[in-house]
Amino acid sequence: MTAVPAGPASAAQRRPYVSGNTTTPVYSYANAIRESIWVDTSLDNDGDGSPDRVAIDIVRPSEAAQAGLKVPVIMEASPYYSCCGRGNETQVKDYDSNGVIDSMPLYYDNYFVPRGYAFVGVDLAGTNRSTGCEDLGGPEEVASAKAVIDWLNGRTTAHYANGTAAVADWTTGKVGMIGKSWDGTIANAVAATGVAGLTTIVPISAISSWYDYMRVNGVPRSTGWPGGLASEVGRTGSVCSSEYTSLTTGGDDHTGNYNAFWTQRNYFANVGNVKASVFAVHGLNDENVFPQNFAQWWSGLAAHDVPRKLWLSQEGHADPFDIRRSTWVTTLQSWFDYWLQGLDNGVMSQPTVDVERTPNQWQTQSDYPAAGSAPVTLTMGASSTGAGTLGTSPGGTATTRSITDSTSLTEANAVSSPTTTRTGRLAFLSAPLAANTQLSGTPTITLRVKATKPDTELSARLVDYGTATRDRDLADDESGVKTLRTRSCYGDSTTADSACYLDTAEDTASSSYGVLTRGWQDAAHYQSLSQQTPLTPGQWYTITWHLQPQDQILVAGHTLGLILSLSDTEKTSPSSTGATVTVDLTGSSLSLPLVGTTVLQRPTTTPHLTAVAPRTYPTRTRPLPS
Repeated sequence: MTAVPAGPASAAQRRPYVSGNTTTPVYSYANAIRESIWVDTSLDNDGDGSPDRVAIDIVRPSEAAQAGLKVPVIMEASPYYSCCGRGNETQVKDYDSNGVIDSMPLYYDNYFVPRGYAFVGVDLAGTNRSTGCEDLGGPEEVASAKAVIDWLNGRTTAHYANGTAAVADWTTGKVGMIGKSWDGTIANAVAATGVAGLTTIVPISAISSWYDYMRVNGVPRSTGWPGGLASEVGRTGSVCSSEYTSLTTGGDDHTGNYNAFWTQRNYFANVGNVKASVFAVHGLNDENVFPQNFAQWWSGLAAHDVPRKLWLSQEGHADPFDIRRSTWVTTLQSWFDYWLQGLDNGVMSQPTVDVERTPNQWQTQSDYPAAGSAPVTLTMGASSTGAGTLGTSPGGTATTRSITDSTSLTEANAVSSPTTTRTGRLAFLSAPLAANTQLSGTPTITLRVKATKPDTELSARLVDYGTATRDRDLADDESGVKTLRTRSCYGDSTTADSACYLDTAEDTASSSYGVLTRGWQDAAHYQSLSQQTPLTPGQWYTITWHLQPQDQILVAGHTLGLILSLSDTEKTSPSSTGATVTVDLTGSSLSLPLVGTTVLQRPTTTPHLTAVAPRTYPTRTRPLPS
């Protein structure tokens, strides 16, 4: 699994940018070759009768070209190079008067080109200067990025703007794809095709299944989203309007079903095709691309023995460049040096997983979930007060509790002051934890319920009650970082393209509680995501679903809470039925993946929790996977 990829014979002697087991910046960034090229495809989803062309922009070292020395490629394929921008400073591509790239977003070219790499920025089909129509992670989009790797390996053709043939005779053919969110998603997607030449990928906050991005167990997160998002990043005008309409139709908001449309966009289903190594990064509190997307991808890679590495932060939808900048760039260089340059630098001997425990405090572990993680079943008990009990001991005599849907119930009101009775929620609390306990993996909830309507959304939240410093502003596409006024530089600059970026810091605050993880289920999808099975009102059903994956230390003295509610109109877009749901507590449970022998006690009296005002959250808008 950790064998060093083969490099050129006597590579260190022949490559002036290699010093020992690392690359060094010996090439001029200012004098780099900058090219804009269009790669030919056999696609034509804009229906104009001409094959679609993929626009790419290249920055590569001129000295290597002059010496006849071939270099590997770092590649980012993105729909954001003109519409929305990349990175914390929303940079876009910029071109000179001849239409040739002179400024590339982010630091990848500034930093890596002087170290003996080429950087290729790919406009996904139907975006920026590429033709075709954007199809939201579908066959056209994936094939457009794959075509570039084929060209870099001599398997297809490309041309300059004037029609002259462009040949990639300057590269070794080894490609490493990188990118955050949509860009990282396409790295996953192309890797799942098994294309030859793709040696490694670095997906950051990336989607592994678009259904699990836009849906949660049958519940749409937002309506009209597929076509709306594609049109936001794709070509404007009427040429692609029918494509955008078909995307929304294919997504099937009405039922929330998993169908052929979503199967086309499920890269996890093809994880067995992945031949590239994977360095994944994700925020444990990412409310844009939920952690399920990294966790299922990671488990699939493990099942197929794919070489891999993982960073998990406490932030939301954030880039590690904005969290742990210096360590990130150094680690990323080691990763690319190993997989693309064939340098035996020990990166694969390091611990597999880095986890941020509290803001700016990182630990390593051998895998995810952590070694020794095993499910611990907690049961729910009734109480005469506003909160029930939660623990590993028996829950007491048979009893039921009821919830009536309240679409005005915010998350802040759902989880704050849990001992207070509030319409639309049920709260269950453990006794204060006797010792620090690691939660590592995917929690599962099982409810025995009967409803007054054929369908309803079911929502569950696991909450840590106890004062701590936590990241804030994580709702929707917020990152959990704040931008400072100082700058730091990573790589070389030109007058057109600076390598200096505004510094960032984690945006933290002390709070008396924090939501650890959430999970939602459309009740009528309890048997299958592919079709609805309406409930018979008044009949009992046992419904099980997953909460989002996590890896956290539950702190001694804190209290663990389970909050149950129905419609969540802030984080999903349910069709509320106004149902009342009765929960049979003796047939219901919460399974937590915990490390070590852990007993979560059931309180004998209602835990004393300091009364505080609810945390405020911004109004939910449709996230953009940027």
